[in-house]
This record gives sequence, C-alpha cells and structure tokens, in this order.
Amino acid sequence: MSCFVIDSSISAAWCIPDETSETAETVLQRLGSDEALVPSLWIYEISNVLLVAERRGRITPADASRAVELIITLPIRIETADFRALDASRLLAREYSLSAYDAAYLELAQRQGLPLATIDRRLSSAATRCGVPLL
Repeated sequence: MSCFVIDSSISAAWCIPDETSETAETVLQRLGSDEALVPSLWIYEISNVLLVAERRGRITPADASRAVELIITLPIRIETADFRALDASRLLAREYSLSAYDAAYLELAQRQGLPLATIDRRLSSAATRCGVPLL
C-alpha cells in the first residue's frame, strides 16, 4: 500500500458535480488500494466546501450528506497538527505565494516525502518548484 497527500481541491471534486476532474477520479480509484494523508485542517476545509456549495445551490443537503458518507469510508489518515509545521508552512506560503492552508498540504507532503495530489494550479506549480512530486 502506498501513501500520498491529497488536498481539498481533490476532495471537493468528488463532492461537487461541476468540479469533477479526471485527476480527482483517478485519485479516488487509487484509494481502493492506497492510503491518503491530510493535515487536520482538511476536515474543516471540506466541511466549508460542502456548506458553501449548499448555500449557493450547487448541491442539496442530501448531496452533502452523501459526500460525507463517502469521505468517511475512504482510507484517509488525518495528521494532527504540531508546531513543526508552523514555521515551515509559513515559509512555503511566503516563498510560493500560497495561502497558509495550501502551504499546509505542501509542507506535509514535503516533510513526509510523499507525492501530492491536487488540481489547484498554484499549489501544483509550487510543488513542482520545490521538488514535491505530483501524483
């Protein structure tokens, strides 16, 4: 079983029909045999994605519930945040013009030596520039 880091853009694409992507579907299929790792902020990001999509009429509350049911069945391991990530993610965010949230995914992938799965162009570019392989 291999492991990789996923960001919220990948997970959002599983949950919101108009954000579907081939990359997200490939990652979802890989979770049949592999495991994903996410920083603890991922839970809140996905919760917010679903909430905002509901408020904007992009999905129904039932769709959001089904998305949560899917997500909790997947082999996604949540890494608890610690102070090691504080400065490292801040520096990555500054160097690559990322939000602190996106830098958290990059920092985790970099620290763990894992590939990153994302469909966010800015985060993909930053990962490539700092030597983190993309899935």
